[in-house]
Amino acid sequence: MRQAGARAWIQHLSGGSGTGAPTPAAMRRFNDQVVNWAPVRDCYGEVDRVPALLEQVELQDNLEAWQELGYRLVLEHDLVFPAGFAALPRLIRLASESAPARGLAGSILRCAAGHHGCDDLLADCADAIAEFRELLDRHLQTRPVDYLTPFRDLLAAKEQYHWSAVLGDFTDDCYHLPCPHCAVEVTIAVGDYGRYSAIRDWHQGDVDRRGLRPAPSEELSGIGRWMHETAVRDGREALADGIAHLFGRAECPRCASVFNIADEYTSANCPVLR
Repeated sequence: MRQAGARAWIQHLSGGSGTGAPTPAAMRRFNDQVVNWAPVRDCYGEVDRVPALLEQVELQDNLEAWQELGYRLVLEHDLVFPAGFAALPRLIRLASESAPARGLAGSILRCAAGHHGCDDLLADCADAIAEFRELLDRHLQTRPVDYLTPFRDLLAAKEQYHWSAVLGDFTDDCYHLPCPHCAVEVTIAVGDYGRYSAIRDWHQGDVDRRGLRPAPSEELSGIGRWMHETAVRDGREALADGIAHLFGRAECPRCASVFNIADEYTSANCPVLR
């Protein structure tokens, strides 16, 4: 593209027609448009369909196009393909006005800890992901009905992939981990049926239950503190209470040792990142 043509296109993306210097936002949108899609494959091994679909949804909301994008960018809600990261900045640009774009961008980020072999493409999305974090935080403050989904998306955008993957709504959540002292498998239950540690027996259910010890809000730190404060801010009392228990302490039913639930669960289950 010749210099004059490129400048005109950037001015078009910025919504203006003047001859002044392009804005940073316009430059980012321009860079999004000139991605080299030739080596970037989707779930079907194709390289040309995703950019065509992106152009469709940028022009007008199209349910069928959004559905096909979802199928092509993320396989079985678990594995993201190179085209997913290549499309991510453009999806984030649409996300403030488009629920499908916001949801698909979140789905891509929740898969970012997987073995996708696209670390370079993900690194190129750093500015867009920072923008997405701010967008999701604003969205959470509107208290959407599906609050937990964007909450988990924001955890992924903060690179808290582990909690993004396992956090539930605490209606009937169970977490399994070995006692750090005697190694017996302990079930941690946080839900409508109680908040306790127990030994799970296939015939008798959860036996030898011990009540959990929720963390006082002032003792929370790190991601646990952020999760709790955000849930409280947005009026999600049940979520905040569940987080306080999840980041609290439990007693082992066998040896009576007391341990931090979140620390031990993370140690036992956190994926090994590349």
